[in-house]
Amino acid sequence: MSDEDKIPIDPVIILEIFRRATLIYQADTKFRAMITSGQLQILYYSPRGQEIVAAAMMAALEPDDYLVTIYRGLHDQLAKGIPIKELWAEFAGKATGTCKGKGGPMHITHRKSGVMVTTGIVGSGLPIANGLGLASQLANDGKVTVCCFGDGAANIGAFHEALNMAQIWKLPVIFLCQNNLYGEHTAMAISTGCERIADRGQAYGMRAIRINGNDACEMYSAAKNAVARARAGDGPTLIEAMTFRFNGHLLGDDSHYIAKQEMEAAKSKDPIPALRQRLLALQIGEAQISKIELEVAAEVEEAAQFALDSPYPSLDENRRDVFDREIAI
Repeated sequence: MSDEDKIPIDPVIILEIFRRATLIYQADTKFRAMITSGQLQILYYSPRGQEIVAAAMMAALEPDDYLVTIYRGLHDQLAKGIPIKELWAEFAGKATGTCKGKGGPMHITHRKSGVMVTTGIVGSGLPIANGLGLASQLANDGKVTVCCFGDGAANIGAFHEALNMAQIWKLPVIFLCQNNLYGEHTAMAISTGCERIADRGQAYGMRAIRINGNDACEMYSAAKNAVARARAGDGPTLIEAMTFRFNGHLLGDDSHYIAKQEMEAAKSKDPIPALRQRLLALQIGEAQISKIELEVAAEVEEAAQFALDSPYPSLDENRRDVFDREIAI
């Protein structure tokens, strides 16, 4: 990112990004602890290492802007503002969840916070985001849609179709590629013919940039500029945010296909303590930082207990929304 694209960031915004990133970090830590201890029996995709990308992107949005994300989207969902109790309950399959326990981790939806779709099919969210963007454009409601996906999805046909259409129609959509260099268990280097996903956006005439997604200020500047362009009617932006995942594609994946040196190098630049150090350098006191961490920890514990205490959906509820109507046999 060029210096002219960077914008001054108020310490209040930095603190808010830190709060959201801390919520993601602590929620992920608690989820993994509960699953490995047998308290929860669910599929789980850890966002560890990618907290800043989501926290900074969502901090640049308004509450009623839209988000389309993927099944590895816990960080996006929390950062966008889904109430943590309802989110946790949905992950646990409980009736108090965002989708009454029937969506589970791969199908989180919460319209009040703008989380419109969580897709379980790689690349399928991009054309859906275009639909939301077109609806906003026609209604002139000023809303922006963010679509999150990984580098692997950039090899899906829907990616190319969606970018082309969004650019032609100047849709208010931000395509956020969270590039952690691995699509499931396959390195980008052996599955993708170009070195930069951003180059593909430029091929469609779209504003496309590659940034350090783990740098809170750089990520927020890119997000804020893209949001402003979309809201002004200047069309879409492709942001390739470079990041890394620390815990494999899903819980139980030991990341054996990632070189040990590569993983160690990524973890040595852990974005969470890096942001914490930045706050201290900005003369934000340790007491204020610790207060946020303690408040978030209490919030996470309360949400986890709420999920454990909540009931499972009834059999009647499980049948609801499956058919338009049922015919007795």
